[in-house]
Amino acid sequence: MHVQLTISGSKNNPDQHQEAMGLEVLLSILAVLVGSYIVLFGFLKRVNEWYHVMKLGEKKKTLPPGDMGWPIFGNMFSFLRAFRSSDPDTFISNIVEKYGKGGVYKTYLFGNPSVIVCTPETCRPALMDDERFALGYSTSMSRLAGRTFLNLPKSEHRGLRKLMTSPMIGHEALAMYMENIEDVAITSMEEWAKNDKPVEFFYETRKVSFKFIMRILLGSSGDSIIEPVEKHYNDLHHGFHSTAINIPGFPFYKALKARNTLVKILQKVVDERKAMQKSGQQPAKRGMIDLMMEAEFENGKKLEDEEIVDLIIILLLGAHDGPTHATMWVTVFLHQHPQMLQKAKEEQEEILKKRPSTQKGLNLKEIKQMEYLAKVIDETLRIMNLPFLDFRDVKADANIKGYTIPKGWKVLIWSRGVHMNPEYFSSPKEFNPSRWDNPVEAGSFIPFGGGSRRCLGIDVAKLEISIFVHHFLLNYKLEQLNPGSPIVYLPTTRPSDNCLARVTKLK
Repeated sequence: MHVQLTISGSKNNPDQHQEAMGLEVLLSILAVLVGSYIVLFGFLKRVNEWYHVMKLGEKKKTLPPGDMGWPIFGNMFSFLRAFRSSDPDTFISNIVEKYGKGGVYKTYLFGNPSVIVCTPETCRPALMDDERFALGYSTSMSRLAGRTFLNLPKSEHRGLRKLMTSPMIGHEALAMYMENIEDVAITSMEEWAKNDKPVEFFYETRKVSFKFIMRILLGSSGDSIIEPVEKHYNDLHHGFHSTAINIPGFPFYKALKARNTLVKILQKVVDERKAMQKSGQQPAKRGMIDLMMEAEFENGKKLEDEEIVDLIIILLLGAHDGPTHATMWVTVFLHQHPQMLQKAKEEQEEILKKRPSTQKGLNLKEIKQMEYLAKVIDETLRIMNLPFLDFRDVKADANIKGYTIPKGWKVLIWSRGVHMNPEYFSSPKEFNPSRWDNPVEAGSFIPFGGGSRRCLGIDVAKLEISIFVHHFLLNYKLEQLNPGSPIVYLPTTRPSDNCLARVTKLK
């Protein structure tokens, strides 16, 4: 009876009947669209897989697990979705959950068919085997870098690296850089404290880091040209991470012009130094440029002017971003953890107590005594992952963990996947410097890469951070205005408010 009445009611109410029919049609259309989307999505993914995999012939049978994503875009959508969220590690964890814990996966990212490696066991071959895995930088990076570490073949790279070891990390060099770094750190902090208004601490440490590297590279000459160099450096840096389109209006075009201008500015510094050498003069404060001009290859040959200028440019690019972010995050993390802050501060105070009254400023012996601060720095590098991956070009078919890595593909050394893996670091999202009280598994800490291409400037970078934090902890306090500010991970890891804070001088 109830059903009969309902049907009868619908017949007696044409509007209600039409509404029901319309809803059914709408639901049917929606179901068709969803079904079509699923079918189309699966079809397009299979097409992309076929395009990149099937042409490999028999090698396709031994490729790592994974998928190539959408045509053209590959898996960039899932990468961007993860890195624009509050948890970028979901990108790699989803892959591991789907394809197992093997640590090697095929994918299509950043415009290339690629293989992700994200365990110490799978990262090691890509970092150590220079014959099969070459530096995988983009065309824009290679063209803007000049003839430096990025572009040299293995034999020449080895010779240049050996030549640059003393100017970069020799005892004399590091001792010389310390005074330059201290001058900049002390002056900058005093300026912040005088400012009544809050500062964007991220950008302030960025400026300080740039002054550090300018002083390290050019000594006293760095001060007089810092403004024009910084202006053109910013244009060069933007082009370094852009597509190599040399047409007016594109970042790469602007970067090439900036590079040409920087070459002229830096060549003038080289000419001035040479003139001083001939007259027997010395700059007020020497820099790496002076050591580079004095250094000799094993055959007695010295660096040409063009090579010195190219090296300064690539060192500007490579030695700026990392220390900038690490300096900010070390300071922030310590102020977010009062007990750790107190422990780090007491260590610095103990160094001052032991210092002879005649000594002015830090020395390398005191830097080595900063054992707890060294753990704080390593923990910061681990948890912030600067950078989060490294690129390699596959020059010849290779094998990683039994899987074929085809020639012409890219290998993405996903250091973030290693550093945030609970198998190597318990509670990996927790900031815990004490975890470094015990040695970590070999190959599980790779913020500076590995093998013959491992960053040569590690000691200089840690020196900058240690000197900055030493003076900050002893004399200043950081008060974040938005301590709960969300973190953004692209293009670099920082608070969304750029760490808006007050810097207060301690009494």
